[in-house]
Amino acid sequence: MKKTIKLFITMICLYQASITSVFCATDGSVNFDDFTIVESDDADLTTTSVTLNPGAQSVNVGGFDIAGIMLGMSFEDIDNLFFKSKGLYSPREKDSIIYTIQKDWRYNLDYECRQEGIIATAELEQCINTLAKDRGLLYASEVHLVRENTGETIDIYFTSNATDNVVWKVVYNNDVNEIEGANEKFENQRQKKILVFWQNVLDKYGAPNSGTDKWITTNNSYDPIMTAYYGSLELSDMGRWSSDVARNIQQSREYFQAKPYAF
Repeated sequence: MKKTIKLFITMICLYQASITSVFCATDGSVNFDDFTIVESDDADLTTTSVTLNPGAQSVNVGGFDIAGIMLGMSFEDIDNLFFKSKGLYSPREKDSIIYTIQKDWRYNLDYECRQEGIIATAELEQCINTLAKDRGLLYASEVHLVRENTGETIDIYFTSNATDNVVWKVVYNNDVNEIEGANEKFENQRQKKILVFWQNVLDKYGAPNSGTDKWITTNNSYDPIMTAYYGSLELSDMGRWSSDVARNIQQSREYFQAKPYAF
């Protein structure tokens, strides 16, 4: 496992109102080869419309959990639950934590570093990562957990520091839809595994209140939703994610370090 956990523990950051006002105490320079940093994906704020089933009531999907993980939990909460204590799930062997720089901020930092005459690819990347860390723009965006004896996995996605680095999506997967072969006995086993999984889902969350596979808080697709698939659950809050994206875009524009033009 890479040294992502150690890095996070040694960084103590105080995030204030301004996105640029973050003070971090570290034990020295950081080797960015020790952990994975990725650029955020392009923003896609479109969502599929949802409707309540006839006669169904709204449910508080924000109160749902997957293996104890709820929407809105902080990265520190997840760190305490799965990295600092032992439970059913543990961090996957490689890249259990992924760090991200939001794309608009990366463009800002790229411009700043180039204004300082830094153009070599490796030096430019080092400059961008250092500025992002120092300003609180580098954040834990993903945590990946596994349960070795069953092959179950949980992928957790976080908003940026601009909105407190909290969970906005949780994806659970198991192997119930996988079969060893195509003959009758394997298909029979697969169907039974799916049946057990779905019964457990219904026992925990109740019947879906939107279609045959969704639990919704309201008919607004930006409110918390959980969707079930064969062997998979996805708990998400698109409203929380879209607000985070919008805030980063707005603030990155405000803090773009343009030249001091005078005319």
